Amino acid sequence: FFFICIYLHIGRNIYYGSYKYIHTWSVGVIILFLVMGTAFMGYVLPWGQMPFWGATVITTLLSAIPYLGTMLVQWVWGGFAVDNATLTRFFTFHFVLPFIVTAATMVHLLFLHQTGSNNPMGLNSDSDKIPFHPYFSWKDVVGFMVLIMSLVLLSLINPYMLGDPDNFIP
Repeated sequence: FFFICIYLHIGRNIYYGSYKYIHTWSVGVIILFLVMGTAFMGYVLPWGQMPFWGATVITTLLSAIPYLGTMLVQWVWGGFAVDNATLTRFFTFHFVLPFIVTAATMVHLLFLHQTGSNNPMGLNSDSDKIPFHPYFSWKDVVGFMVLIMSLVLLSLINPYMLGDPDNFIP
């Protein structure tokens, strides 16, 4: 659900040409990479044979980087093989990265409020561009509240709806 929202956001902004706002777009790309990294760290978290395999397969892709690949893999693994220390390191990153994503989101909004955003009608919105105008801030707050309320309702009404049945142990 979360990644669907992100992909819709990216697709809409590609359609309306928001990539022309270099700073806002660059921070958005960084946010996307951070969110994907956080999801990967969470994927390999449950201790057992599967996380060792997942961490080994995915992080071994780093070895394809010329000259630096082998050193990067050993640095990420913390040795010559995936071990408990690797999963502990991934758990730490999985805990810290959402806070970094939150900070990057604030920077993303800061750049967006400085430049203004594209609108679907293509009308000039220069008259509305007042830095950090309360209406823009309230619009963001209401959007966040609607998203949070929908996720809370989803969690309270049907908590297992977005779960993976293959990994489910009641």
